[in-house]
Amino acid sequence: MTLKIHKGANAFKSEKQTVVTIGTFDGVHAGHQQIIKRLVDAARIENLESVIFTFFPHPRMVLQKESGLKLINTIEERTEILEETGIDHLVVHPFTQQFSRLTAQEFVRDILVNRLQAKKVIIGYDHRFGRNRTADINTLKQFGEDYGFDVEEITKQEVDEVAVSSTKIRNALLEGRVEKANNYLQTPFSLKGVVVKGRGLGKEFKYPTANVSIKEDYKLIPKNGVYVVSSNIDGKHYFGMMNIGTNPTVGGEEQTIETYFFNLDKDLYGKELKIEMLTRIRAEKKFSSIEALKIAMKQDEAFSKQYIRDNYAQ
Repeated sequence: MTLKIHKGANAFKSEKQTVVTIGTFDGVHAGHQQIIKRLVDAARIENLESVIFTFFPHPRMVLQKESGLKLINTIEERTEILEETGIDHLVVHPFTQQFSRLTAQEFVRDILVNRLQAKKVIIGYDHRFGRNRTADINTLKQFGEDYGFDVEEITKQEVDEVAVSSTKIRNALLEGRVEKANNYLQTPFSLKGVVVKGRGLGKEFKYPTANVSIKEDYKLIPKNGVYVVSSNIDGKHYFGMMNIGTNPTVGGEEQTIETYFFNLDKDLYGKELKIEMLTRIRAEKKFSSIEALKIAMKQDEAFSKQYIRDNYAQ
């Protein structure tokens, strides 16, 4: 069955009553996957439609603008991942100051019950909601009795068993620890953007690079450095190495994301690429000369190819 995507609770329509879970689902990590499996199973057993109710922008981007929060997934990436999970409906609700001021009762009555037709809500033991996040799972259970829906609690023990959070994944990426992040995500972290013209220096060094521009300014970019990466381009799989940084050796100042793909000789300008990050090779550094930089790039290439042989050999 194809996932139906609804822009806001007001756009939601379903022939049946629903089982709902609520959350930002940034990263759609192992803990999220466990909740989604419960949601899909419950919908099948009880003959209900499964609904994920999520928000965009992320509440912290609206209520704590100064936090400068960056997200693991763009909303488009999050939607693509959720399309693979078997849920029936994804409701992406605009999170605004006005929405944040809904009382717990208004949220339950107007959205969960009247709009989403909730017969069951599956939620974590520590979920808080309503104005100033004052309502908790016990409040929700009380509303369930008042409005005729069941509440299934994901216990502390179940949450702790997974020991994964979006915050842990963000921190791992900001430290450059992409293997750790990928382990949490159970899939490689990726960057998606359009290839634009750069300074053309890679070509001079015999390392022509695809310079990727990411339009979503809220997308988290891992720590500056050199990484082993892979991408599917025109139906074929390529490995390569990516540099995230300012290219200090050649006097660069703005952060760029540049990838040199092995065994690829084609013009990529204007093409949208999804590049998966596999491991970090080293930090970015300012070399004493162009010659020293070229030597380092040769070493990076040798490291990358050995890593690929060790981990992805057919």
